[in-house]
Amino acid sequence: MTPTHILITGGAGAIGGQLAGQFRQHHPDARITLVDLNAEALALAADQHGAQAETCDLTDIDALPGWWQSLIDRRGPVDVLVNCAGIMDIISITGTGWEQGKRLLDINFTAPMRLMDLALPTMVEARNGCVINVASMAGRVPIRGCSYYGGAKAGIGLASEIARLDLKKQGVNVITVYPGPIHSGLESHARSQVKKGPVSRYIPTGKPEVLAERIYRTFRKGSARVIYPDIYALAKQVANLNLTNRAMDFFSPQPNQ
Repeated sequence: MTPTHILITGGAGAIGGQLAGQFRQHHPDARITLVDLNAEALALAADQHGAQAETCDLTDIDALPGWWQSLIDRRGPVDVLVNCAGIMDIISITGTGWEQGKRLLDINFTAPMRLMDLALPTMVEARNGCVINVASMAGRVPIRGCSYYGGAKAGIGLASEIARLDLKKQGVNVITVYPGPIHSGLESHARSQVKKGPVSRYIPTGKPEVLAERIYRTFRKGSARVIYPDIYALAKQVANLNLTNRAMDFFSPQPNQ
């Protein structure tokens, strides 16, 4: 498909910004809208990629329909939705607290689901569109301290895979992205929350520009999913889930709290 209006949440972040660059490079005439809560970083990213900046608090779920309608009235229908916004804490379930836990669930699961709900009717009517959901390998294997984050990412990952099945005959592709650690503000924050040691120091970590290129390539091919860095694809290939769980029990770093 040739996109006309691409909306990327988490547009001020490392992955969202790199993905905006990919779309701008390959589709110079498309409208790109970057969404983030960090207005200063968002303005810089929008200026860099020739995009429109939209500051939005995605945890205000009830306000999203009104914000969405205002956006499409001003910018036109969205035919590529990229749910890239995310926050991560590595804290034990008893140390997280409900308020922070709910924030993790809202940003990583509820908001992407609500945005899909708002975007998909127009895409289905036009029989043209794509949704890209950035899940996480933390939603595929158990990692200490990630009850809320991993649960939310497991939810959006599975919902995304099911949406692909629902929509594949209606002209809408749904891509699910399963990153491992990627050099970014989110990754740096998460790394600061675990005990220092060989596991946290040497865990394989990818580059946002490589991930963005792979996501765009998957978009162009109309494929289903991306797993990066490549070593994390091994988790998908392990038939014995119990073996995977045992490995992650050994290798996942211990949270500070």
